[in-house]
Amino acid sequence: MVGNMKAEAIRQEAIRLDLAEKLLLVADLWDSIALDNAEVPLPNWQKRKLDKRYKEYTTGQQNLHDWHTVHEGLRNKYK
Repeated sequence: MVGNMKAEAIRQEAIRLDLAEKLLLVADLWDSIALDNAEVPLPNWQKRKLDKRYKEYTTGQQNLHDWHTVHEGLRNKYK
């Protein structure tokens, strides 16, 4: 039945759900997207940027920080 519903009708039904049901619906939708799309399409500009960053990483041109250091820096910055 849902397969025959138009997007607007689905949105209207989703609005009526309580928060817990909405969160479950979102999780189910993301899972469905992940199953249907093994590879998320990237715009060319984004692929070039990622390729550049990966090259910088593999050649040691990037300064990397572990998450503990990043979190500590953010906590100190916003105290």
